Amino acid sequence: MDSYRHKGLRKSLVNILIKKGIFNERVLQAINTVPRHLFLDKAFEEWAYKDQAIPITANQTISHPFTVGFQTQLLDPQPKDKILEIGTGSGYQACVLSLLCKKIYSIERQIELFEETNTLLQKIGFNKIRTLYGDGYKGAPRFAPFDKILVTAGAEEVPKCLLDQLQIGGFLVIPVGEGDDKKMLKIVKHSEDNFTKESHGVFRFVPFKKGVVK
Repeated sequence: MDSYRHKGLRKSLVNILIKKGIFNERVLQAINTVPRHLFLDKAFEEWAYKDQAIPITANQTISHPFTVGFQTQLLDPQPKDKILEIGTGSGYQACVLSLLCKKIYSIERQIELFEETNTLLQKIGFNKIRTLYGDGYKGAPRFAPFDKILVTAGAEEVPKCLLDQLQIGGFLVIPVGEGDDKKMLKIVKHSEDNFTKESHGVFRFVPFKKGVVK
């Protein structure tokens, strides 16, 4: 399932990410641990450890490893954190996060992708991830508040619900903007009505959509 060859390819990928600016040792170790090829169709396995996005179920993609590393590094997960991820997708990003925090909840709006990924996560032993089927724009109020929230799809605006579900002192990492290019924002919650915003470059993502797909 995870051969010496795969492990060697992961190590090479980590070296590429270091050269591209990923420096957090815990993040690099998590990426070096999670077998990315298990989240892809067999037809794409040869590309699993290249730094590129790859198609998955329901016309979605698994993000570039650099994007995963960059967002995770920006989120700065800590061992005691409770994290909400919006956009489970293949489950790869959630698995990386699960190695770095206490508890992670992950929401997926596409029922086909939700069911497929939920089955995979159980199969490969990532039982710490609580998968939810629902509308990411609404977050997960039942399990709030969260120390950190990560959005893995490109939004046109920052959903107020997500800000409301953050702990004081927590923060949201979300790509936001019009068109295909989104600014990667880190929004820190200082009080219920006081936030600061940092911009960390431009990225491309699948669109962040409201509602669910059955």
